[in-house]
Amino acid sequence: MVINSLISVISQKENEENRGSVEFQVFSFTTKIRRLTSHLELHKKDYSSQRGLRKILGKRQRLLAYLSKKNRVRYKELIDRLDIRETKTR
Repeated sequence: MVINSLISVISQKENEENRGSVEFQVFSFTTKIRRLTSHLELHKKDYSSQRGLRKILGKRQRLLAYLSKKNRVRYKELIDRLDIRETKTR
């Protein structure tokens, strides 16, 4: 519930901003990944969807690597907002 409401808030905010930004692309890939993951929990042998999921994961990973190199602050904000990386506790 909380993640869905967070996603809707982010999507409304992003609709007003640039859709070609790295943040918006990562956000849209994240929603697709979550949707495909829930689909694959029900349909374990859907290999076409598994392949599509791996392709989207790779695209998101490359975009995050690019953002990490270019602007570390924006990268950390995005990771925190979307909750897609585990934080290190030391």
